[in-house]
Amino acid sequence: MAGPFAFFAVFFAYPVAAIVGRGLTTDGAWQLGRVGDVLSRPDILGVLRFTTWQALASTALTLLIALPGAYVFARFAFPGKQLLRAVVTVPFVLPTVVVGTAFLALLGRGGLLDELWGVRLDTTVWAILLAHVFFNYAVVVRTVGGLWSQLDPRQEEAARVLGAGRLAAWWRVTLPALAPAVAAAALMVFLFTFTSFGVVQILGGPGFATLEVEIYRQTAQLLDLPTAAVLTLVQFAAVGAILAVHAGTVRRREAALRLVDPEQTARRPRGAGQWALLGGVLVTVALLILLPLAVLVERSLDSPGGYGFAYYRALASVDASGGTFLVPPLEAIWNSLRYALVATAIAVVVGGTAAAALTRRAGRLVRGFDALLMLPLGVSAVTVGFGFLITLDKPPLDLRASWILVPLAQALVGVPFVVRTMLPVLRAVDGRLREAAAVLGASPLRVWREVDLPLVRRATLVAAGFAFAVSLGEFGATVFIARPDRPTLPVAVARLLGRPGELNYGQAMALSTVLMVVCAVSLLALERIRTDRAGEF
Repeated sequence: MAGPFAFFAVFFAYPVAAIVGRGLTTDGAWQLGRVGDVLSRPDILGVLRFTTWQALASTALTLLIALPGAYVFARFAFPGKQLLRAVVTVPFVLPTVVVGTAFLALLGRGGLLDELWGVRLDTTVWAILLAHVFFNYAVVVRTVGGLWSQLDPRQEEAARVLGAGRLAAWWRVTLPALAPAVAAAALMVFLFTFTSFGVVQILGGPGFATLEVEIYRQTAQLLDLPTAAVLTLVQFAAVGAILAVHAGTVRRREAALRLVDPEQTARRPRGAGQWALLGGVLVTVALLILLPLAVLVERSLDSPGGYGFAYYRALASVDASGGTFLVPPLEAIWNSLRYALVATAIAVVVGGTAAAALTRRAGRLVRGFDALLMLPLGVSAVTVGFGFLITLDKPPLDLRASWILVPLAQALVGVPFVVRTMLPVLRAVDGRLREAAAVLGASPLRVWREVDLPLVRRATLVAAGFAFAVSLGEFGATVFIARPDRPTLPVAVARLLGRPGELNYGQAMALSTVLMVVCAVSLLALERIRTDRAGEF
C-alpha cells in the first residue's frame, strides 16, 4: 500500500489541500467564515440546486432508458451481441468534450435537427440530459446486465410454478437480487453527472453551470480562489458520501448472491413481445448512441467545397488554426498518444499494486484506502490541475515546465479503472495456490510472478486498455497544465470550438472524430480479450 498511498498523497491530496488552503487562509490564518459567505450567495445556491437537480434527472432518465438494454444483453442471445456491447461502451470512454461536440453537431446551431426542422436544443437542459444518458448508458448496461446475466432464472421460474404471475415473480425474486447492482449503477451515474464539466461547458452555454463548471469559472476566469475552494469542499463532501454508499452496495452485491455461468442464461428471444423488446433496444442504441457519432463524422467531412477531407488536411497547418495553436493541430494527436501511453504505464503500476494490496488485508484502513483510490473520479479535476501549478513548483518536485505533469494528471483518473478491473480477478485467485508456492520455497515476488500474474494477465490488459482510453480523453486537469506548444486532443477540440469560424468548427469535428475512432478501436480490442462479464464495471 505504501507506493500507491505515496502517489496519491503527493499528486492528489497535496495539490487539492494546497489550493483549498490558499483560498481559505489569509496571512496564515484560516478564514472559515468564507464558507458561510459563499454558500449564502444566491448565484452559488442556484448552481448547487441545478447541479443536484440535473444529476437526479440524468440518473432517473438513464435508468429508465438503459435497464431494458441491460435485460436484453443479459438474457438474449443474438448475432452481433459482442460488437454491440463494445459499441454501447464507446461513449463511456469518450472525452466529455467529444460527447459535447457530437451533440452540438446534432442539436446545436447548424446541426442536423436545425437543418431538418429548425429545432435547436443547445443551451437547453434537454441537451445536457440527453448527452448524460448517452455517456452513462453503458454504466447501467454493464453493471446491472453483468449481474443479471448470472442470476439463475430457475429461481424466478420456481416462483411462477408456486402461483406468482410474471410481474410478481420478477418483483419479489429478481428485483431484490438486482437491487445492489441497480443502486451501484445509479450512484455511479449520479457521481459522473454531479461532477459533469465538458458536456455542460459546451452544451449548457452561459445559462447552466454545475459545481465543476463554476469551479473552473471562479478559478480560471475570475481568479476567485476563496469561492473555488469552498465549492471544492462541497463537491468533495458530496463525492465522499456517494462513494461510501457505493462501497456498501458493492459489498452487499458480492456477499449476497450465488451466481451461475452467463452462457447458461442467455437464449434467443421467444414470442412477439421479446422480439419487440430487442428491436426497441436496437432502435434506442441507434438513435441515442450511433446517430450523434454518425453526425459528428458527417460534419467533419462536410466542408464548403463539398464532402471530403478538407478539414482533416487543415489540421496539418498552423495557419489554418487562425492563431489558435503554436503548432499544427495534427500534433495534438501524437501528443495525446504519447501522454496516454505513459499515463497508462503509471496507472497500471500504481493501480495493480493497490489492487494486490487490497486482496491481502481487510479492515477499515484498507476500505478507506479503497475509497481514496476512487476519489479522483469525482473530485474536481480543475482543482487538481490548478493545484499542480501552485504546488509542484519547487525542488525536488519542480515539474511546472515538465511534460510529465500531463501523464500524472491522466494517471490519477486511470488508476480507479485499473483497480476496479483487476480487484475482482485477484480476489478470485485461490489463496492456497500462493501458500503452496511459498511452502515450496518461492519468494513473495516469485509467487506474484508465477501464480498471480498468469491468472490476471487478461485483466491487466483490459485495465490497461481502459486506462489508456480515459487518459486519452482527460480534460478537466489537462486544460490547465497542457503547454501551448503541446496541446492534447481534448484541449485542442475545446480551443477550436471556442473560436468563431467555419474552419475552426470543422477542425474541431475532425479532431473529435479521430479521438472517437481511437477510443472505439481500443474498446473493440478489449472486447476480444475480455473473458469475464461479472464484477465491477
